[in-house]
Amino acid sequence: MARSTGHVRLGIAGLGVAGSVMLPYAAAHPRVRVTAVADPREELAARVSREHAATAYPTVAALCSADDVDAVYLATPTGLHTEHVLAAAEAGKHVVVEKPMAFDLEQADGMILAADRAGTVLMVGHSQSYEAPVRRMGEMIRSGDIGEPVMLHSWYYTDWLYRPRTPDEFQTELAGGVTYRQGAHQIDILRYLGGGLLDRVCARTSRADPARPTEGGHVAYLEFADGTPATAVYSGYDHFPSSELTFGIDEGGNRVDAEAYATARTRLAGLDAEAEAALKSKDPTALRQLQILAQGQHQPFFGLTLVSCTEADLRVSPDGLLVYGHRRRWEVNLAGEPVGRQALLDELAGAVLDGRRPLHDGRWGKANLEACAAIIESSARRQEIRLCHQVPLPAREAAP
Repeated sequence: MARSTGHVRLGIAGLGVAGSVMLPYAAAHPRVRVTAVADPREELAARVSREHAATAYPTVAALCSADDVDAVYLATPTGLHTEHVLAAAEAGKHVVVEKPMAFDLEQADGMILAADRAGTVLMVGHSQSYEAPVRRMGEMIRSGDIGEPVMLHSWYYTDWLYRPRTPDEFQTELAGGVTYRQGAHQIDILRYLGGGLLDRVCARTSRADPARPTEGGHVAYLEFADGTPATAVYSGYDHFPSSELTFGIDEGGNRVDAEAYATARTRLAGLDAEAEAALKSKDPTALRQLQILAQGQHQPFFGLTLVSCTEADLRVSPDGLLVYGHRRRWEVNLAGEPVGRQALLDELAGAVLDGRRPLHDGRWGKANLEACAAIIESSARRQEIRLCHQVPLPAREAAP
């Protein structure tokens, strides 16, 4: 269903944090037009529709049926992803669905099959491998200029567990907890840098706060099919902040207030579950999560990403990449490179308008989901888990 000219007419379903963050990028993209929005909060949907000259629809199904929508960005709750992807495919619409794409691999397979049958594009994002530092790291690895990968690491310490949450976000079987919600980003980064084909996982998860009954942290050892090792470490307990390892810069590229500590825990104190869920469901502009994701003046840091190759090590710097060679250290400047959400929209436009296969398609998203599930299974069973649904980087990405 590729088109050679024009714009992708995009409908945004769900105006929570993810949808709200994506809106300005979609509105500014030269090959995308926001034509429709959908959200059960009528006042919010009406306000956004006025601001962007888009039609507000009462349901996702109605948005999918609109004649002026080519593709749908699904930022709805994970429990509705399958229903909404199938509705979009039946209506002949392309889809970008937020991570995690589904509760389990069976649901993911259903989404992939529906898009295949409809001949529509299915992408999974926003993924951290869209960000410029990760993309450039991948390019440098695959160029061969810094040798072969030796080991890859993604470590992130946040306050994720203490940002306002709804009850389903504490239920692992509903893809709740940091392993599914944030580990998906780490797996995406590591698979992008390592070539995609993970082979095995050995991991332990943690549930350190009985009042927040879900995975709040994990330590995972992963191995690629070629034997390259990787680690994914995540803590969402609002203690040590990764900004102390990332030049004082947060996930959005903003400077962190060095005097602020345990902000999320403090804001949550005294709220019962009902009040917390109500806070999460309010206008997202007031939520801490949206503040964290606001685009800053520096490179975004999804924690510490450290790559070791035979000829050099790589890590993200405030404005590019630091390369640590045998006898000198230098910086690769990434000023002006597209930020992650712009790169996502570039990929969507390339797929819909030009017929190019997207990297972050349904099968890539399914492979990320499989690895996240394996982390949880490995911890529960206390044994190594072999993976069987991994896919490699497309040839165009893997080529030097």
